[in-house]
Amino acid sequence: MRKPNQNAYVESFNGRLRDECLNEHWFMSLPHARAVIEAWRREYNEERPKKSPGGLTSAAYAQQLAARPLQLPDGSIAKHY
Repeated sequence: MRKPNQNAYVESFNGRLRDECLNEHWFMSLPHARAVIEAWRREYNEERPKKSPGGLTSAAYAQQLAARPLQLPDGSIAKHY
């Protein structure tokens, strides 16, 4: 079983979600919670630039990666199929 500190990225994200969204709202119903969390998720992924992928938003970085041709390492067994 993994310990929480074994995936710092996930723990960091979970902390942000708690601090910036869950702790800031009083949810009146499950649909209300879904709407607020979805709005936060969209803002987090589509509007906030991140330091590690060169100042891009998560969505822009994902688009950039998807546009690149897949490059397999030399000697990869997948090249033989």
